[in-house]
Order: sequence, then C-alpha cells, then structure tokens
Amino acid sequence: QVQLVESGGGLVQAGGSLRLSCAVSGRTFSNYTMGWLRQAPGKEREIVAARSRSGLYTFYRDSVKGRFTISRDNAKNTVYLQMNSLKPEDTAVYYCAAKGPNLKDLHYVSSYDYWGQGTQVTVSS
Repeated sequence: QVQLVESGGGLVQAGGSLRLSCAVSGRTFSNYTMGWLRQAPGKEREIVAARSRSGLYTFYRDSVKGRFTISRDNAKNTVYLQMNSLKPEDTAVYYCAAKGPNLKDLHYVSSYDYWGQGTQVTVSS
C-alpha cells in the first residue's frame, strides 16, 4: 500500500505563490509516476501536472503552463508543486496521486491508483 500526505495549501492573494509538498511512503517511490490533480467546487477533478519516474518527462495542463512547476526528489520520496502567479481560478482542493510507469494515460484522472487526502488552495482576487 502507498500512503500520500500533502501539505502547503492555504490562502493567497492573486499573483502570489504557494508550494505544495507530497510525502510518499509504503512502496518504492521511484516506481511511480506522480501527479498533481485538483477539484474546484462544482467541477470535475482534473490533472494539473505529472512527472515520470525518472523525472525526464513532465506534463502540464495548458492553463498552468509557465506558472506551475512539478518536481520530485526520489531520495526524499517527495513530489512538489510550485505555483506562481496564482489566479482565482486556481482555487481548488489539490491532490497528490501516484500511478504506474505507463506514460500514455497520465492525463487521465482514473489512471491514478493512490491518492492523498487533498489540500485546499484558495486564491483571492
């Protein structure tokens, strides 16, 4: 079993920054593709960013490109999401999630096998 624990959410003004962290335990962290997903009130959960096991491949949804950066430290079993130039539309519960090595389906919410409990990010205008 894999356990994921997010931290770093909070309230920030538009244009500000936050850094989310996700500590992973229970299995070999480097075996998993890691993703950050979010769900805003009344909306479906969506992929925000993902990074491959080696870290060589990354994916970002268009709306966060140039503002968000996903990184991972395999030695610390941790994945991060640096969020800059935050906008009110970024307000959501952010989830850290893990899946197997197949990169073809990392865009799909349903492909993720393990999830954290979520952390709230609120961006005020």
